[in-house]
Amino acid sequence: MKSKDKVQEILRLAGVTVNGGKPWDIRVRDESFYGRVLSGGSLALGESYMDGWWDAEALDQFFYRILRAELTKYAITPSAIMHYFLGAIFNFQTKSRAGEVGKKHYDIGNRLYELMLGPSMTYSCGYWKDAKDLDSAQYAKLDLICRKINLKPGMKVLDIGCGWGSFMKHAAEKYGVEATGVTISEEQLKLGQRLCSGLPVEFKLMDYRDIEGRFDRVVSIGMFEHVGPKNYRTFMDIVKRSLIDDGVFLLHTIGRNISAPAGDPWISKHIFPNGILPSLPQISQAAQKPFVLEDLHNFGADYDLTLMAWFENFDRNWHEIKKDYDERFYRMWKFYLLSCAGAFRARKIQLWQFVFSNEGLAGGYRSIR
Repeated sequence: MKSKDKVQEILRLAGVTVNGGKPWDIRVRDESFYGRVLSGGSLALGESYMDGWWDAEALDQFFYRILRAELTKYAITPSAIMHYFLGAIFNFQTKSRAGEVGKKHYDIGNRLYELMLGPSMTYSCGYWKDAKDLDSAQYAKLDLICRKINLKPGMKVLDIGCGWGSFMKHAAEKYGVEATGVTISEEQLKLGQRLCSGLPVEFKLMDYRDIEGRFDRVVSIGMFEHVGPKNYRTFMDIVKRSLIDDGVFLLHTIGRNISAPAGDPWISKHIFPNGILPSLPQISQAAQKPFVLEDLHNFGADYDLTLMAWFENFDRNWHEIKKDYDERFYRMWKFYLLSCAGAFRARKIQLWQFVFSNEGLAGGYRSIR
């Protein structure tokens, strides 16, 4: 069977038609697309989109359909097998490699993130339970975390992977705590210090493995995706030694339904170097000795809404953003945001918030939603 016929046959399983009229149908502009995708899998799909070989009116709907139809099984290519094999053998999230994602992703320009994320400068899933827009969803998420860990004035809080400091700023302003944040991004640190000026907030440019001191509360919001399976237990042990005896730890992370040794090849190459999503078994195994699980909350469907809002901001402000980037970057970033939105909508990836305690909280923990 010819490559073109094979690809079209596979896509039809998801209700996707090549050069069809529905928003999720794809338009192929280069006939070499078919052979390239069959031999290169998800990496080739993303790179051929960046090259302008194909398009879709609604990329998020396209990905929702192909993921719900389990078409990823057709993306198992020799290069993908090697990618996952290497991930299983080597530790790609060592301390010496930790800065790669900072330089490749988080240091590419604060203006991009300001225009995409909006006033909250929060680069993690919003909480849309009662929210009607991105800003209120992000405020609700930050406050939800503060309430889940029962913040009190005067507490000392550690934020591992603090970004531009949105959580620390909220916690300091609304709950009267002192906060220390750890980041591997120089650009996040610079802007974060400015945004949190005048507050009892300290930023540190360091790897999480170098953390010292003890805190009443520890949070990690959207950073665990960079830790890697071979380091999960190390991460948990570091949090354990950073907490006071009756302390509480909240872990907010994207997760996979199934354990894997490496991340998606396209995402790993172009967006988050060395990134990998954890699974529930991987997290529970790493945390089972250091901690007691008090609460687990999944609101992964809210990440679909968050990503669509980010893309709306990015697309609407492209006239300003493009001063520093080219059209290929636009297509890469669009593919990133909308493919992830489709994956959350298809429920193939999740957003979990764990609440852990050292030895179990006296009297138990009351879940907060």
